[in-house]
Amino acid sequence: MLIELEDLTKTYGSVTALAGLSLALPEGAVGLLGPNGAGKTTMIRSLLGLVRIDSGRGRVLGMDLAERPLAIRQAVGFVPEDECLFPGVTGVQFVAYAGELVGMPPRDALRRAHEVLDYVELGEARYRRAESYSTGMKQRLKIASGIVHDPKLLILDEPTNGMDPAGREDILALCRDLARNKGMNLLVCSHLLPDVEAVCEYVVVLGRGRVLAQGRIDELKQPHSQEFELRVRGDQALFADVLARRGVRTEPIDDHLRVSLPDGEGVAALWEAADEASEQIRLLRPRRSTLEEVFLQAVGGAN
Repeated sequence: MLIELEDLTKTYGSVTALAGLSLALPEGAVGLLGPNGAGKTTMIRSLLGLVRIDSGRGRVLGMDLAERPLAIRQAVGFVPEDECLFPGVTGVQFVAYAGELVGMPPRDALRRAHEVLDYVELGEARYRRAESYSTGMKQRLKIASGIVHDPKLLILDEPTNGMDPAGREDILALCRDLARNKGMNLLVCSHLLPDVEAVCEYVVVLGRGRVLAQGRIDELKQPHSQEFELRVRGDQALFADVLARRGVRTEPIDDHLRVSLPDGEGVAALWEAADEASEQIRLLRPRRSTLEEVFLQAVGGAN
């Protein structure tokens, strides 16, 4: 297992951040979701040994949180949401320093810094001061510093926050490459559900310091028995009118229709409607829940 937590509890005065949190996360790319105050930040800080838990126990990459916090930090990379760059320091100096912090010899850290800066496409800017970087470049620089020591696990906290669409896609592509081609385990904490779905195969939803839902994304997105996605060869709007006369509700979604069959009706009703309209059905599949629906259902059920 990538991360195992058992009955983890952490309070800040009268506020309970983690309330007996127990979970087991598999290797791979894992998304960490939850509303504000769910305990995501405290969980990350607990994994890194940056806060002392009140009770419970846990393991990261097989290492005990209480017994081996330094070894965990040396095996884990962390990309924080906040800007953590030093003024007056060049990109390559910043990344090399991050390598030295986890115990790399200075020469090895510098050599590796050059390598990862090329990987994140900052090679031409390596000698520029970090404060002169754009938002996207700063984010790639933070990722470079997080992977300089080739960690077994990379934790990313809101990696695309505040970025424009093009920069956001660049970061997501970089995360996908790390997970799928470089074999690096990722824990991605984000409030942008499409970003999590673009990178991760597994997700855990926290709320009030507890697990509300977890599992493979494709398994959590359950099919709806009476709802389908449908596309016809001809005019979608005209076919929607045919379905409406049969009591079938429709909603246009991009290049297809989302159809909701009345109770008691089966999928045969759609084929009968197509025959009646002399229309060809080109796409017909059960509608599955979106990750947003999974999230809202989990959070709503906890209230």
